Amino acid sequence: MRVAIAGAGAVGRSIASELLENGHEVLLIDKAPTAISVERVPQAEWLLADACEITSLDEAALQRCNVVIAATGDDKVNLVVSLLAKTEYGVPRVVARVNNPKNEWLFNEAWGVDVAVSTPRLMSALVEEAVSVGDLVRLLRFSHGDANLVELTLPPEAALVGTRVGDVEWPEDTTLVTIIRGTRVLTPNKDDVLEAGDELLFVAAQAREEQLEQLLSVQRQNATG
Repeated sequence: MRVAIAGAGAVGRSIASELLENGHEVLLIDKAPTAISVERVPQAEWLLADACEITSLDEAALQRCNVVIAATGDDKVNLVVSLLAKTEYGVPRVVARVNNPKNEWLFNEAWGVDVAVSTPRLMSALVEEAVSVGDLVRLLRFSHGDANLVELTLPPEAALVGTRVGDVEWPEDTTLVTIIRGTRVLTPNKDDVLEAGDELLFVAAQAREEQLEQLLSVQRQNATG
């Protein structure tokens, strides 16, 4: 998979290193000469250019990229890069970094963003996840279809503890994608039995989040009474 990353700062380099370790082809783009540190990520391609200019993106052969990541520290730049990647080059997947939570509403399909990653929101979500059991925590927002990646840790009193995944009537537009049980990461199948303390990750339509939270948090006495 070929991935172009706009922004070769600490965030962009870190993403590049992870992707390279997983066997992907990575191009780092930055207009600041001081950001071009080939020795830090020597396996990557590097391009000194302004990712907001068509000529630069032509040089980067963005049309050959499977994914573009707008990872600069400037939300305006990230939006422009996302829009150009999607509309001018038809990049299948565009991921954009949100630096200021006040700008998060802009990072949607209209600007070519498939996945918006808000670092402040993600950090606060992880804090909430660490201290809350039985509460739905939104981790990531996917622009297409108004869907979110959400997490809930199943409390011991939940009615679904001991229930097979295949026997649960999940809300519409909701998919259980992963069960984290201790140190294990499980791909759910219909015969898996839910256990107290399971961290459940869903991709769910925002309109279904409240219904999902109620389903997973219902106490036994309420379910039987």
